[in-house]
Amino acid sequence: MSATATVSLGQAETASAQLDRIFESYTGPGFSIRFWDGSSWVSHDTNPDFGLWLRTEDAWHALCESPNDVALGAKYVDGEIEVEGDLYLALRALPLLESAIMKALPALVQKFRYHSTVLANHVHRLAHWGRVHSQQRDAASIAHHYDKPPEFFKLFLGNSMVYSCAYFQSWSRTLDEAQSDKMDLICRKLDLRRDERFLDIGCGWGSLVLHAAEQYAAISRGISLSEKQVNHAVRRINEQQPPSQCEVEFMDFRDLAWQKPRFHKIASVGMCEHVGHKHIGEYFKHAYNMLFPRGLFLNHGITRRASTGGRSEPSFIDRYIFPDGELLTVSEMVNAAETAGFEVRDVEDLREHYEETLHRWVSALNENESEAIKLTDAPTVRTWRLYMSGCAEAFRRGDIAIHQLLLSKNDHGLSGAAKVREPWYRNGQKTSPGPAV
Repeated sequence: MSATATVSLGQAETASAQLDRIFESYTGPGFSIRFWDGSSWVSHDTNPDFGLWLRTEDAWHALCESPNDVALGAKYVDGEIEVEGDLYLALRALPLLESAIMKALPALVQKFRYHSTVLANHVHRLAHWGRVHSQQRDAASIAHHYDKPPEFFKLFLGNSMVYSCAYFQSWSRTLDEAQSDKMDLICRKLDLRRDERFLDIGCGWGSLVLHAAEQYAAISRGISLSEKQVNHAVRRINEQQPPSQCEVEFMDFRDLAWQKPRFHKIASVGMCEHVGHKHIGEYFKHAYNMLFPRGLFLNHGITRRASTGGRSEPSFIDRYIFPDGELLTVSEMVNAAETAGFEVRDVEDLREHYEETLHRWVSALNENESEAIKLTDAPTVRTWRLYMSGCAEAFRRGDIAIHQLLLSKNDHGLSGAAKVREPWYRNGQKTSPGPAV
């Protein structure tokens, strides 16, 4: 191994000896490290399950000095680190790799790096986007994630253009079929009926808004903070023949709430992750106030397991994907909803469905990689591959889940929610549209 490839721990050991020492107690899958000079090292397993190709010396220093998902993720995005073999397996082993390396760093060095990273991230966000969860900063965060060509998203989302957990009635269903089934499930849980006023908060490219209008004859309205999403959704609506009873607008849900509109049914799919713990009560209260009495609200969002705790240091997802995203536990969600006045009628966990959805997305992105790079660039494609693969692993571990909460705005104890669940799951059949109540 080249003498230049040494671990920056102030030791007079060869790189190979240092690696043997650092990973002596490592119990994860076997792996190899290939260096930029052509030399290599293999862990305790003679047949490694995956490999790390460090293409630059900076990548080596990142691995040894800052073994966290932000630093290593940045090197992967830039192409300085390649994963050879199973990316999911490498991500599964990452916490064990981090733990082994961090044990070799002095405690004071770890503490300094942690606090300096948190401070630098906070100052950067404040300088560029303003106060956390201000309307200006929330709009910038959404634009950072979603304002890419719709054609890029379609490469892996499929024709449905639904960017949220699909619902697989069987694993043999195609992604488009499973996304249609998910939208149907939402509409059936809401008991959506003809001519009811329906709102989709954070409507994406308009798929659920169109589905509710076309399949359930609802008067549908969607709002989003992504200008590119809104423009695409409006084009889809205008192409409908005959025209559907729906519209999509560029708007913050807080601004809509102040207009005091009323709806029979509201859905929010993949939006509450952007709200944050401090504002989640306001979020549910706005939804409550916009409903007619006996109205229903279905909130579909990612939650975290309580035992994982909230992270204060920046993560790869926070840095590159969802700036200011914050996951709550399902109990925090339920408590906020009940405090706002809702009755919780149903809670369903679709965790395994989201893991499968993400695997389908990653496969499609890999299959269409060259086209995706033409529409964006190589770092963007690598970012999304790493992000979606990492999320799939987090769902597999159970660190995060996806919960649908069906909430009712009762009127003197009377609710518009179904009294039994069976109709929701009868072979995907829709409830016959009836008149608005």
